[in-house]
Amino acid sequence: MPRPKKGARLGGSASHQKHILSNLAQELFWDEKVTTTVAKAKMLRPYAEKMITKARSGSLHDRRTILKDIEDTEVVTRLFDEVAPRYKERPGGYTRIVRLGPRRGDGAEMALVELV
Repeated sequence: MPRPKKGARLGGSASHQKHILSNLAQELFWDEKVTTTVAKAKMLRPYAEKMITKARSGSLHDRRTILKDIEDTEVVTRLFDEVAPRYKERPGGYTRIVRLGPRRGDGAEMALVELV
């Protein structure tokens, strides 16, 4: 888990920011894509890619480390059994961010984060 930045954060507090990133990563690994704001997408990318890199080894220690951040065991099992083996030969860059334009309600810039 990257250290939360000081100052303004996603959601207000450092713990809330950790939960936001954890939930976004869960959805990304389960559905293989997630629609969110550009700011959250930019913070999600390194968080999710580090998890995929750990899952590539498949060790018990790495599984437990990821389970500390993502508490849903079904998502972690899917990450280790389906998602990570696809990227065994890839040196990095497992996600893609596609900008979608402004959100209709408040005009926030939206993005689609998907696994490559």
